[in-house]
Amino acid sequence: MAFIKNPLILLIIFLILSVVSLIIGLFFGSVNITLYKIVHILLFPTNDVTTQIIWELRLPRISASFVCGGLLALAGALLQVLLRNPLADPYILGVSGGAAVGALTATLLGWGMLFTNLISLAGALLAIAVVFGLSFRTGNWNLYRLLLTGVVLSAGCTALITLILTLAPINNVKGMLFWLMGDVSRAEEILPAWIILLIVGTISIIFSRKLNVLNLGHMKAKTLGIAVLPLQIGIYFCASLVTVAALMLAGAIGFVGLIVPHIIRLLGVNNYQWLLPLSILFGGCFLTLADTLARVLWAPQQLPVGVFTALLGVPMLLLLLSKKR
Repeated sequence: MAFIKNPLILLIIFLILSVVSLIIGLFFGSVNITLYKIVHILLFPTNDVTTQIIWELRLPRISASFVCGGLLALAGALLQVLLRNPLADPYILGVSGGAAVGALTATLLGWGMLFTNLISLAGALLAIAVVFGLSFRTGNWNLYRLLLTGVVLSAGCTALITLILTLAPINNVKGMLFWLMGDVSRAEEILPAWIILLIVGTISIIFSRKLNVLNLGHMKAKTLGIAVLPLQIGIYFCASLVTVAALMLAGAIGFVGLIVPHIIRLLGVNNYQWLLPLSILFGGCFLTLADTLARVLWAPQQLPVGVFTALLGVPMLLLLLSKKR
């Protein structure tokens, strides 16, 4: 199986897996629709109920799942090279905590979806500004202070989240828990997320050689002529941007940003020129399959997709680790 370590072969495999995951997402649901019927509806849409199910329900949902998984995987890969910490994930710096406090507060006050999203966005941006402001001092940026500030902020937000859940009426708690564990069904504006993924993903791949050097250590990167501080700041804000886009789309879906880059590395890919696009593709198909399971396994009841990302990801990573020398 050594040929699988070829990045080009892996890219082709993940492209095929992405298409397969999208087909599976379209095929499975509470209403049985044949594959032939799905292809016919995609090519020649009509005004019947089946067409509405495909175009208005399933297709937007799998599109949201795929782009959200790609965003989280990209954010995880960027933060892991920035912090040089294999445990870094998109939520390690408190961005999800700030967004969650904003969203849950708005829900507690009975505000509508628009205000909930706006307050959630404000909370995420405030967390980004606080972490950056406290870790950047007089032209010097300490990554240890950055990480510590993010962890402390996350702990504070967790306390506030617990307080809000305690004070919330029982009929609001379930919706809050779905936001905290991820819920793709609430996704509305999908196109901005795709645009952000395309732009940030392209920029990251363009700078992939510098990311490879930075991964060796910032002193090594300085020795080789890399402008480390601007690169680190750029990585931080790019990772924060894609994390916020994923949060606004589907809430806090855990584990994807942590495990997907590790799986790619365990497959033998460490060059960021290949690791980033492979992570985006695998993160997308991984979350699409997880969301398909979440909505059909106990249909008509839907489960939080974050539960399935952990249930699928943990054994997958453990299996790869057990076979890795």
